[in-house]
Amino acid sequence: MLMAVVACGPSAPIAAPAGDDDDEMQSEGSSGSTGTVPDEPEASSSSGSEEEPPSSFIEAPDGGNGFFECDLYIQDCPSGNKCNPWAADGGTYWNATRCVPIADDPDGAGEPCTVDGSATSGLDSCGLGAMCWEVDAETNTGVCREFCEGGFDNPVCADPETLCGGPRDFPLCLPVCCPVEQDCPEGQGCYPVSYTFECAPDASGEIGTLGDPCEYINACDTGYACMGSSMVPDCGGTIGCCTPFCLVGTTTCSDLDPRMECSPWYEEDRAPHGYELTGVCVLTE
Repeated sequence: MLMAVVACGPSAPIAAPAGDDDDEMQSEGSSGSTGTVPDEPEASSSSGSEEEPPSSFIEAPDGGNGFFECDLYIQDCPSGNKCNPWAADGGTYWNATRCVPIADDPDGAGEPCTVDGSATSGLDSCGLGAMCWEVDAETNTGVCREFCEGGFDNPVCADPETLCGGPRDFPLCLPVCCPVEQDCPEGQGCYPVSYTFECAPDASGEIGTLGDPCEYINACDTGYACMGSSMVPDCGGTIGCCTPFCLVGTTTCSDLDPRMECSPWYEEDRAPHGYELTGVCVLTE
């Protein structure tokens, strides 16, 4: 995946990230000191339960096999049309692709957009190579996001302020943010989604600080991550608890609790540029 030219804390030497071989909203779990990406629960705007934490891309539910009429990477539809994901079964998850007409005055990447029918209809106001993402079900409005380029085995983004994320079969170039600096708009936090960090609604409510129980990645206050219960001291949650992000090499974590240390979020030499010192406070072994 393309390295983002953003800085999250002090600059560190450029490290080329490897492609994420796992799946939904996290990578391999960490015990707190090995430097691997720690396990984290999934994102949500509401409460719920999830026995298993997800991995790196959003996966389709069982039985979601669909028909791929066209290729999102090469956009091989007839002139005046574009290749877009849609739910061939009329469901709530994209499980196929099809050629759809491009709007007469299409919206560009990062611009507001609308969908016709539902978020998974495949019919939207975005231009070629983009789809309407983060659609509000009540207003049918969202934001145009470009599809990743380069092919399924090596997806990249032309915009250095974005990285590939979202659904595994339909990777999108999504904006990145810094979990340490928390540079998202008001009401949103910088949370771990896919291989990197994205702005998402802060759904923590009145709790969400160190040791508070959580089940979703955005169920913690801004500046905090929802980690597995065994990784946070005195965690009373059955799935996970909130703990702060930190800069590797600082005493932020041990100052809060001598049992904690700042563990790197990414494996060594796998962090996107600018994220080499991004870490999270977890129990030491």
